[in-house]
Amino acid sequence: MKYIVVKLGGSTLEQLPPTFYKNIVELHQSKEWSPIIVHGGGPLISSLLKSLQIETQFINGLRVTDQNVLDIVEMVLSGSVNKQIVRHLISAKGNAFGISGVDGGLLNSQPVEGAKELGFVGEVVDVNTDMIKEIIQKGYIPVISPIGIDENGQRYNINGDIAASAIASALGANLCLISDIPGIYIEKDNIKHTLKNITKAEVEAMIEDGQIFGGMIPKVKAAIDGLVHDVPEVSIINGLEVDSLIAYCNGEEIGTKIVLNKESSYVK
Repeated sequence: MKYIVVKLGGSTLEQLPPTFYKNIVELHQSKEWSPIIVHGGGPLISSLLKSLQIETQFINGLRVTDQNVLDIVEMVLSGSVNKQIVRHLISAKGNAFGISGVDGGLLNSQPVEGAKELGFVGEVVDVNTDMIKEIIQKGYIPVISPIGIDENGQRYNINGDIAASAIASALGANLCLISDIPGIYIEKDNIKHTLKNITKAEVEAMIEDGQIFGGMIPKVKAAIDGLVHDVPEVSIINGLEVDSLIAYCNGEEIGTKIVLNKESSYVK
């Protein structure tokens, strides 16, 4: 049985078809793969902050998080979004167990570099993999909300891609970043070309020249960090395509695979 960490982006969640959750359940029931879901929830957080007239801003794709924002982030991620995903999996005839990174010290965290500007934004320093494995052994699909905690009980807002990468690294799992686009693409002659694979150096070059920007920056940086820390494989795939996750797990060429040094399909 192989672990696969499936990261669901907040902007994609509302668009995912019921068949996507059925695919997760199929993988879980196959006994060949053991899926672990990590999710975001950015758009819902932004919407609630706006309705409460709380200003929100981003730096390099990360949300600036003070104490008021942190309360809203935790409420949305660990409450509304987490349980919504659990309900979807139950509707697809699966068994799911929703949990926050705070529970049991699942995601032991510390402030990210630049915390003076970002506030309570964190990075994961240790993952309680025993807890994840125990949930799986009891027959459940873990659904993890990316709120971290340190030894003093301070909570941190963890970018979902960063949390997913850390969990995949700790488990030695494949990492699949679910998006609403086919992968990383370049535009040539006014035509968008999805890259089948791309290296670390090429990702960094695309960030530098602005081809990768906004929320995609922490996504690809998390992918690279995972590869550096023993994640066997990282891919970005379109969750809106029917059976895309099944195709990926069957070894089909789909989405964009991010690699460290191998030859890629990137054309400048």
